[in-house]
Amino acid sequence: MANVAIEHAQDTMKKTEAALERNLATIRAGRANAGLLSHISVEYYGAPTPLPQMAAITIPEPRVLQVNPYDKSSLKDIENALLVSDLGINPMNDGTVIRLVVPQLTTESRRDLTKQVGKHAEEAKIAVRNIRRDAIDDIKKQQKAGDINEDDQHRLEKEAQKVTDAATKRIDEIAAAKEKDIMEG
Repeated sequence: MANVAIEHAQDTMKKTEAALERNLATIRAGRANAGLLSHISVEYYGAPTPLPQMAAITIPEPRVLQVNPYDKSSLKDIENALLVSDLGINPMNDGTVIRLVVPQLTTESRRDLTKQVGKHAEEAKIAVRNIRRDAIDDIKKQQKAGDINEDDQHRLEKEAQKVTDAATKRIDEIAAAKEKDIMEG
Protein backbone atom coordinates (compact mmCIF):
# COMPACT_ATOMS: atom_id res chain seq x y z
CA MET A 1 0.00 0.00 0.00
CA ALA A 2 2.90 2.35 0.74
CA ASN A 3 4.11 2.08 -2.83
CA VAL A 4 0.75 3.47 -3.97
CA ALA A 5 1.76 6.92 -2.68
CA ILE A 6 4.98 6.84 -4.74
CA GLU A 7 3.21 5.54 -7.87
CA HIS A 8 0.51 8.19 -7.56
CA ALA A 9 3.15 10.90 -7.10
CA GLN A 10 5.09 9.62 -10.13
CA ASP A 11 1.97 9.60 -12.33
CA THR A 12 0.98 13.09 -11.20
CA MET A 13 4.51 14.40 -11.82
CA LYS A 14 4.45 12.97 -15.36
CA LYS A 15 1.16 14.81 -15.94
CA THR A 16 2.81 18.01 -14.67
CA GLU A 17 5.65 17.53 -17.18
CA ALA A 18 3.15 16.95 -20.01
CA ALA A 19 1.24 20.09 -18.99
CA LEU A 20 4.50 22.07 -19.07
CA GLU A 21 5.23 20.80 -22.59
CA ARG A 22 1.72 21.83 -23.72
CA ASN A 23 2.15 25.28 -22.16
CA LEU A 24 5.54 25.77 -23.78
CA ALA A 25 4.18 24.71 -27.18
CA THR A 26 2.01 27.85 -27.14
CA ILE A 27 5.08 30.10 -26.85
CA ARG A 28 6.25 31.09 -30.32
CA ALA A 29 9.88 30.58 -31.15
CA GLY A 30 10.27 32.60 -34.35
CA ARG A 31 8.96 29.89 -36.63
CA ALA A 32 5.55 28.46 -37.34
CA ASN A 33 4.25 25.79 -34.98
CA ALA A 34 0.65 24.53 -35.01
CA GLY A 35 0.81 24.35 -31.20
CA LEU A 36 0.65 28.14 -31.14
CA LEU A 37 -3.03 27.91 -32.06
CA SER A 38 -4.00 24.99 -29.81
CA HIS A 39 -5.30 27.24 -27.02
CA ILE A 40 -7.33 29.55 -29.31
CA SER A 41 -11.07 29.23 -28.80
CA VAL A 42 -13.56 30.41 -31.44
CA GLU A 43 -17.18 31.41 -30.78
CA TYR A 44 -18.99 29.02 -33.14
CA TYR A 45 -22.79 28.88 -33.13
CA GLY A 46 -22.79 30.32 -29.62
CA ALA A 47 -20.33 27.82 -28.17
CA PRO A 48 -16.58 28.28 -27.62
CA THR A 49 -14.84 25.72 -29.85
CA PRO A 50 -11.10 24.96 -29.99
CA LEU A 51 -9.64 26.21 -33.29
CA PRO A 52 -7.95 22.86 -34.14
CA GLN A 53 -11.44 21.25 -34.18
CA MET A 54 -12.70 23.83 -36.67
CA ALA A 55 -9.87 24.08 -39.17
CA ALA A 56 -6.89 22.33 -40.70
CA ILE A 57 -3.72 24.07 -39.54
CA THR A 58 -0.79 23.68 -41.91
CA ILE A 59 2.69 25.14 -42.24
CA PRO A 60 3.29 25.93 -45.95
CA GLU A 61 6.51 27.85 -45.15
CA PRO A 62 8.80 27.88 -42.08
CA ARG A 63 7.32 31.10 -40.70
CA VAL A 64 3.72 30.83 -41.99
CA LEU A 65 0.73 29.15 -40.38
CA GLN A 66 -2.25 28.55 -42.63
CA VAL A 67 -5.71 28.05 -41.15
CA ASN A 68 -8.17 26.35 -43.52
CA PRO A 69 -11.65 26.20 -41.92
CA TYR A 70 -13.73 23.07 -42.48
CA ASP A 71 -16.80 25.33 -42.62
CA LYS A 72 -16.04 28.41 -44.76
CA SER A 73 -18.81 30.38 -43.01
CA SER A 74 -16.70 30.34 -39.83
CA LEU A 75 -13.79 32.18 -41.48
CA LYS A 76 -14.74 35.58 -40.00
CA ASP A 77 -15.27 34.09 -36.51
CA ILE A 78 -11.83 32.44 -36.66
CA GLU A 79 -10.23 35.68 -37.82
CA ASN A 80 -11.85 37.59 -34.93
CA ALA A 81 -10.69 34.97 -32.40
CA LEU A 82 -7.13 35.28 -33.72
CA LEU A 83 -7.29 39.09 -33.55
CA VAL A 84 -8.35 39.13 -29.89
CA SER A 85 -5.94 36.33 -28.88
CA ASP A 86 -2.63 36.89 -27.12
CA LEU A 87 -0.64 35.74 -30.18
CA GLY A 88 0.41 39.20 -31.29
CA ILE A 89 0.18 38.15 -34.96
CA ASN A 90 -2.24 39.81 -37.36
CA PRO A 91 -4.22 37.27 -39.41
CA MET A 92 -4.46 37.77 -43.19
CA ASN A 93 -7.80 36.57 -44.56
CA ASP A 94 -7.94 35.98 -48.34
CA GLY A 95 -11.56 34.78 -48.32
CA THR A 96 -10.77 31.05 -48.20
CA VAL A 97 -7.88 30.66 -45.74
CA ILE A 98 -6.21 32.69 -43.02
CA ARG A 99 -2.46 33.10 -43.01
CA LEU A 100 -0.42 34.05 -39.97
CA VAL A 101 3.14 35.16 -40.62
CA VAL A 102 5.22 34.56 -37.51
CA PRO A 103 7.54 37.56 -37.19
CA GLN A 104 11.26 37.21 -36.64
CA LEU A 105 12.08 37.58 -32.98
CA THR A 106 14.28 40.40 -31.76
CA THR A 107 16.93 39.75 -29.13
CA GLU A 108 14.77 41.49 -26.56
CA SER A 109 11.64 39.48 -27.42
CA ARG A 110 13.71 36.27 -27.27
CA ARG A 111 14.82 37.21 -23.74
CA ASP A 112 11.22 37.93 -22.73
CA LEU A 113 10.09 34.58 -24.11
CA THR A 114 12.86 32.70 -22.27
CA LYS A 115 11.72 34.43 -19.06
CA GLN A 116 8.20 33.10 -19.75
CA VAL A 117 9.65 29.62 -20.22
CA GLY A 118 11.49 29.95 -16.90
CA LYS A 119 8.30 31.07 -15.18
CA HIS A 120 6.36 28.08 -16.54
CA ALA A 121 9.19 25.73 -15.53
CA GLU A 122 9.28 27.16 -12.00
CA GLU A 123 5.50 26.71 -11.68
CA ALA A 124 5.91 23.07 -12.76
CA LYS A 125 8.68 22.56 -10.17
CA ILE A 126 6.45 24.02 -7.44
CA ALA A 127 3.69 21.61 -8.48
CA VAL A 128 6.17 18.70 -8.32
CA ARG A 129 7.33 19.74 -4.83
CA ASN A 130 3.71 19.93 -3.68
CA ILE A 131 3.12 16.42 -5.06
CA ARG A 132 6.19 15.19 -3.12
CA ARG A 133 4.89 16.81 0.08
CA ASP A 134 1.49 15.11 -0.38
CA ALA A 135 3.19 11.74 -0.99
CA ILE A 136 5.33 12.11 2.15
CA ASP A 137 2.25 13.10 4.19
CA ASP A 138 0.51 9.98 2.87
CA ILE A 139 3.52 7.82 3.82
CA LYS A 140 3.55 9.30 7.35
CA LYS A 141 -0.17 8.57 7.72
CA GLN A 142 0.45 4.97 6.66
CA GLN A 143 3.21 4.65 9.26
CA LYS A 144 0.98 6.11 12.01
CA ALA A 145 -1.80 3.74 11.01
CA GLY A 146 0.62 0.84 11.38
CA ASP A 147 0.48 -0.13 7.68
CA ILE A 148 4.26 0.26 7.34
CA ASN A 149 7.14 0.33 9.80
CA GLU A 150 9.55 3.21 10.41
CA ASP A 151 12.28 1.77 8.16
CA ASP A 152 9.81 1.50 5.26
CA GLN A 153 8.70 5.07 5.94
CA HIS A 154 12.26 6.38 5.62
CA ARG A 155 12.94 4.26 2.53
CA LEU A 156 9.73 5.49 0.86
CA GLU A 157 10.45 9.12 1.76
CA LYS A 158 13.88 8.76 0.09
CA GLU A 159 12.19 7.19 -2.93
CA ALA A 160 9.73 10.11 -3.07
CA GLN A 161 12.72 12.46 -3.12
CA LYS A 162 14.37 10.46 -5.94
CA VAL A 163 11.17 10.62 -8.01
CA THR A 164 10.98 14.37 -7.33
CA ASP A 165 14.60 14.92 -8.34
CA ALA A 166 14.04 13.00 -11.59
CA ALA A 167 10.92 15.02 -12.42
CA THR A 168 12.72 18.30 -11.65
CA LYS A 169 15.58 17.24 -13.93
CA ARG A 170 13.12 16.47 -16.77
CA ILE A 171 11.42 19.84 -16.25
CA ASP A 172 14.82 21.55 -16.54
CA GLU A 173 15.55 19.59 -19.74
CA ILE A 174 12.16 20.51 -21.26
CA ALA A 175 12.68 24.19 -20.41
CA ALA A 176 16.28 24.19 -21.69
CA ALA A 177 15.17 22.65 -25.01
CA LYS A 178 12.48 25.33 -25.43
CA GLU A 179 14.89 28.14 -24.51
CA LYS A 180 17.38 26.81 -27.04
CA ASP A 181 14.60 26.68 -29.65
CA ILE A 182 13.69 30.31 -28.91
CA MET A 183 17.27 31.58 -28.99
CA GLU A 184 18.05 29.79 -32.26
CA GLY A 185 14.64 30.43 -33.89
